[in-house]
Amino acid sequence: MQEQIDQQWMQHALQLARHGLGLTSPNPPVGAVIVQGNHIIGEGYHEIAGEAHAERRAIADAYERGNANLLPGSTIYVTLEPCSSVGRTGACTEAIIHERIGRVVYGSTDPDMRHQGRADGVLKAAGISVCPGVLKEPCDRFLRSWFHAVMTGRPWVTAKVATTLDGRMTRRQKFWLSGVDTLRYAHQLRLESDAILIGGNTLRTDDPALTIRTPLQVPSLRKKQPWRIVLTENLLSLPPMAKLFTDEHHKRTLVWENVTDLRVLLNELYTRYGIVNLMLECGGRLLRRFLEEGLVNEWMQSISPMIGAGPDYVVPGEFLPQEFIFQREELTECGRDIIIRGTLG
Repeated sequence: MQEQIDQQWMQHALQLARHGLGLTSPNPPVGAVIVQGNHIIGEGYHEIAGEAHAERRAIADAYERGNANLLPGSTIYVTLEPCSSVGRTGACTEAIIHERIGRVVYGSTDPDMRHQGRADGVLKAAGISVCPGVLKEPCDRFLRSWFHAVMTGRPWVTAKVATTLDGRMTRRQKFWLSGVDTLRYAHQLRLESDAILIGGNTLRTDDPALTIRTPLQVPSLRKKQPWRIVLTENLLSLPPMAKLFTDEHHKRTLVWENVTDLRVLLNELYTRYGIVNLMLECGGRLLRRFLEEGLVNEWMQSISPMIGAGPDYVVPGEFLPQEFIFQREELTECGRDIIIRGTLG
């Protein structure tokens, strides 16, 4: 019975965490709910890096609801192990101990070996019951891009491609390949991303804006437009009046010339700019480079019902030097198109 109750409230905490998608990098999106007598007395999620974590948000919410007297002996459900070290905000374990919360239930364990499992000892020493690993698998999956960034020092890379049934990426005329519903899905991915990367040829040919315009959900007012990253072999060949250089978000555009090592670039994107989720919207030649170096973690492909479109293939050239096994996680009918999404291994 208690196991079912714990799973129910952890699922609620996961739903709260989803509100932080695309907002918290380089921190993880985390949700927390505080329960007393099977009733919510406070809840919250990590809204933006540098501000209060989910546990402190939930405690503050309990105070705002007039439930501060119910905090002692309550249970807090958190999607990620509470932090036990002081960063830009105080340690969440300190706040939990201070409020005399009686039980802590969390889903994922902190992947950083410096902190992993440390909260358990700190909380237990204060007489607080700890129950780790509740809904661990869905919590881990939700946080996998952040796990990847912490463990590798590189962003989680999602390749987004739109194709015809015969694997072409363009049409013969300058029309959208994807339908309206698929474009909204793609903008939702931008909403959840920290940066979008293209090549110089895509910039010269399409003059894209790479902004969030029509996502499936209303963006938070605190969501910044994703970084727009351009890789080019010749900086001077880029059109100076392109949208990326002249629109209101031009300060969110970064350009790299003659990148020889994509891993070094990705490391800089994470360590210098805090980019955890990177989406590729590049052409086939640059996409091939990322694949050849084994740097694509996730694949999202929309397939439009047409054959015999433009000349550009998803992955041009000869066979790739290795096979990648696609683990499908999603298959969606999106208007007239089909979307498949999953990981590459």
